Amino acid sequence: MTETQAAPQEALPVERKRFSFRADPRLLGLAGVLVVLCLVGQFTRPELFFTESNISTILRLAAAIGVVSVGMTFVIISGGIDLSVGSIVALSSVWLTTLATQSYGPWIMVLCGLAVGLGCGLVNGVLVSYGKVVPFIATLAMYVSARGLAERLSGRRTQVVADQDFLAFFRGDLLGIPVLIWLFALVFAVGWVVLNRTTFGRRTYAVGGNIEASRLAGINVKRHLALVYGVAGLCCGIAALMVVARTTAGASTNGMFYELDAIAAVVIGGTLLTGGRGSLIGTLIGVLIFTVLSNLFTLNNLDTDIQNIAKGVIIVLAVLLQFRARKARTGS
Repeated sequence: MTETQAAPQEALPVERKRFSFRADPRLLGLAGVLVVLCLVGQFTRPELFFTESNISTILRLAAAIGVVSVGMTFVIISGGIDLSVGSIVALSSVWLTTLATQSYGPWIMVLCGLAVGLGCGLVNGVLVSYGKVVPFIATLAMYVSARGLAERLSGRRTQVVADQDFLAFFRGDLLGIPVLIWLFALVFAVGWVVLNRTTFGRRTYAVGGNIEASRLAGINVKRHLALVYGVAGLCCGIAALMVVARTTAGASTNGMFYELDAIAAVVIGGTLLTGGRGSLIGTLIGVLIFTVLSNLFTLNNLDTDIQNIAKGVIIVLAVLLQFRARKARTGS
């Protein structure tokens, strides 16, 4: 049992160390990989890579999957997994862009997207915590059903956003920075505070580290797990708003493979798949690594199949490094 798990009241100083680049060599290594990728981009396409438009493109592309990855970090730290995030994004995007929803104005569209995401997440949480369904199976069922419902609602057609107020706000700039990037920063900041400076965050680490010990310590484990999946669903609703704003349309194909990208970013960031340990800073760097990698392949006109192979190799290496680090830490 780690220090964070054994003594939740001491989680605060432990997390302060974890989120310092100087104190955590894993984060230093991740930052180094990101710097190397940026140098490769500058070396291969010096006229394009470090331009303002390209940096803005990278951050806007990272925004939606980054928000989903924040929710996924909570879930994996708690010892679970969520395969349905991409489908929830699709369902939320379709629901908020129906003609009936758009007729009520932009803020009803926003509330609808958030409510659908939160509702789907809570369904996952109730199935996992109270229904005692294995997270893999519960979220796999949501993955299939949410995507199917999105296809049913949209008739497998793309629903274009007609509300100009919605587009004007979410596609606009604030202080010269796109609103989508501000929204991503806000979600990340709130997630970091909740995970590292609140009782909810400490309980998330405790439940992921040892669920039985958490129960004996007085934590309502079932309710907490349901809320954790609710957080992931809410993040999917926010991501749906961002996807719709970027593409100006809702479709059942939105969020395709988001679950794989989010899990990969979280694992690359150092969060243990077994739960109990993780870092939102690491997740952020993981998201940026994959986004910059995709941008490099696009700028250099390389095939996506090679890109997917590279992503797969990175994921395997990250898991192997996690295993070696855990083995060294436990001495087994």
